Amino acid sequence: MLGYLINKIGYALLTLLGVITVIFLLFTLLPGDPAQMMLGQNESKEQLNNVRKKYGFDKPITTQYGYYINDLSPISFHSLSQEDFSYLDKKKYTAIKLFSVKNTAVVMKFPYLRDSFQKRGKKVSDVIKETLPNTIVLAVSSICIAIFLGIFLGIISALTKDQWADRLIQLVSTLGMSVPSFFSSIIFAWLFGYVLHEFTNLNMNGSLYEVDDFGEGSYIQWKNLILPAIVLGIRPLAVVTQLMRNSLLEVLGQDYIRTAKAKGLSMFQIIRKHALKNSLNPVVTAISGWFASMLAGAVFVEYIFGWNGLGKEIVDALNTLDLPIIMGSVLVIASMFILINIFVDVIYGWLDPRIRV
Repeated sequence: MLGYLINKIGYALLTLLGVITVIFLLFTLLPGDPAQMMLGQNESKEQLNNVRKKYGFDKPITTQYGYYINDLSPISFHSLSQEDFSYLDKKKYTAIKLFSVKNTAVVMKFPYLRDSFQKRGKKVSDVIKETLPNTIVLAVSSICIAIFLGIFLGIISALTKDQWADRLIQLVSTLGMSVPSFFSSIIFAWLFGYVLHEFTNLNMNGSLYEVDDFGEGSYIQWKNLILPAIVLGIRPLAVVTQLMRNSLLEVLGQDYIRTAKAKGLSMFQIIRKHALKNSLNPVVTAISGWFASMLAGAVFVEYIFGWNGLGKEIVDALNTLDLPIIMGSVLVIASMFILINIFVDVIYGWLDPRIRV
């Protein structure tokens, strides 16, 4: 199992390096001057040159790529001279010096995602720390709805195959997979947050934290989570339901299930002790993929519902051309996607030891 895990981590690191390279090239080769984006249109030529020199924008693209990798790497190399990027620059990051060779220090640090162009003096990592928890709360709530309700509906659908309950569940699942999230967001916000507001007491938009009217800080408003979580969970719910139904029907046709029936076990015992675990592999695959994609798909849902998460922050950064926030956010989402895939592979190895071989 350890060798299997090390192999997966190695592939994940190579994938992450590829993602970093694509993100860097994609945004570095865009037309426009990053220094101009940072300072605006009314800054002097001298100020622009100083910013280009400070952030390495005047260097060749290969050198800029090296700086970018060095900033992201937990173990990085830094010149001890004040003319280059120094690990002693506390405004960038705090590092622990491991050792030095001549004029170069090898340090250990947290990945540095650089500073926002538009939010002067604010690190991208700080922006992500403020918004990512809200997105994770939304994504986890949505996937929990999809998992528990989807598995339950899938089991009901399989046990009532070709009956009215099965057909109804299949119809709802098909509609759920067909409707885009941004369209569902608009419909749900308008219907339950505006038309039926008197009965639901739900808002059309709002985030997890709201500011107190009396200026006494912020408080958690859980009801603002209901609509975006349901909307974001509709499509994975439909997929989990379909997969659970089909997988369970296949498992229930196996010989060992017929043997369990012959021994007098009830259908509840058969599903709980034998069929359910063996039916979960395709469901786990769907859940892992959908949870990772939720972090990216939440962009539309968060923006429409005014949910102050990473998705809404990405939209705002796109509108203001704040490239470091866009790059950092995409990189964080990609990293979480890779970590989730590793976690799912480990679960596969636990559910089915043959996969490790």
